[in-house]
Amino acid sequence: MAYRKLGRTNKHRRSMLANLTKDLIMNEKITTTETRAKEVRKFVDKMISYGKKGTLVSRRCALAFLHNDNDAVKKVFDVLAPRYANRNGGYTRILKLDERRGDDALMVILELVEEDAK
Repeated sequence: MAYRKLGRTNKHRRSMLANLTKDLIMNEKITTTETRAKEVRKFVDKMISYGKKGTLVSRRCALAFLHNDNDAVKKVFDVLAPRYANRNGGYTRILKLDERRGDDALMVILELVEEDAK
């Protein structure tokens, strides 16, 4: 699987992506750079897929990735998984903003898609 290194060491990159994933799960919307958002999207989709499985193994895998943050894992399994029960992926949306003033990095809003009640 090809991935972006984001100019970080392996441990720093993994920690940064886990923290961004936790922030998105807890707040359901974050503002970050486009490249980080595209990487975080993969991990958020994986966490919600773990939640939809609902097994003990998937809960432990989610806990391991999210640095044992019980609140985030509880929200994935109790709130987000039922919300996306009828959806097969595509749980996030990227909305582009302007460039960041200091370094012209393209900023985006990464948010969870609201499931329509039908």
